Amino acid sequence: MIRIAIPNKGRLHEPTLALFKDAGLPIFGGGHESRQLISKTTDPEITFIFARAADIPLYVAEGTADLGITGLDLVEERKASVDLLLDLKYGHSRLVLAVPETSEIRTAKELAGKRVATEFPEITKRFFEYNKIDDIEVIQVSGACEMTPHIGVAEAIVDITSSGTTMMINKLRAIDVVFDSQVFLIANKKSLATQEKIRDVETAVRSVLLAKTKRYIMMNLPAEALHDVQKILPGMNGPTVMEVQSPNANEKVYAVHAVVDSDSIFVVIRKLKLLGARDILVLPVERLIP
Repeated sequence: MIRIAIPNKGRLHEPTLALFKDAGLPIFGGGHESRQLISKTTDPEITFIFARAADIPLYVAEGTADLGITGLDLVEERKASVDLLLDLKYGHSRLVLAVPETSEIRTAKELAGKRVATEFPEITKRFFEYNKIDDIEVIQVSGACEMTPHIGVAEAIVDITSSGTTMMINKLRAIDVVFDSQVFLIANKKSLATQEKIRDVETAVRSVLLAKTKRYIMMNLPAEALHDVQKILPGMNGPTVMEVQSPNANEKVYAVHAVVDSDSIFVVIRKLKLLGARDILVLPVERLIP
């Protein structure tokens, strides 16, 4: 049995559910919509555990869960001994050092001898130690970190931000980046070495992530342009080419299929049209397993 710990709420919850649905592991029974802590999937050997994102690194490190989805910042804060399998390419955020907008403090070094409030004391201490800034009093808080400078608890905070909106609302100004974080698929070290099915889950998730960067393109192409189009459409192992039974006996046409990078699709289509390609069809790729 494979147990996967996923965030029970917050900004990572819905993207994580969508990711596993696309990977062929939708939640069975609607556990995420109720107060259930454990839910089945369409695979009887895989279950989801709903947990606080902050607890997931320890759940995985201790073997309560075999896999987990959580932020790298939380893995670092908990000093969790886990394997980082995949950067999931969503949920990017930063831990920033911030002071009130009215503060005269402009750099981290100016905080020497002062107080810093945060929900991430370990990362914060390492940041100041690395920058050789001494005599910092790190005050751990469990929430509402943004208000602490305004009520005299601390002169600065280290807090997580993705868009900066919360900082603006609370009249705070970032003066340094403490940690850059992404969301990862993490694994228990022992489980990874003994449970072969973990690799199946990793492959399924990886195939979804890879597919998001690709498009499947199909077109009809005159025979005389076939050689040139191969320079434009290398595809995975070269384009797939099939002869079309054209009603015009004097016209030789080929159907060409290829997988291309989604970021290049605009330029690729222009080049194809210049070669005489027509009936061009571009499709999303659901999963791509090399």
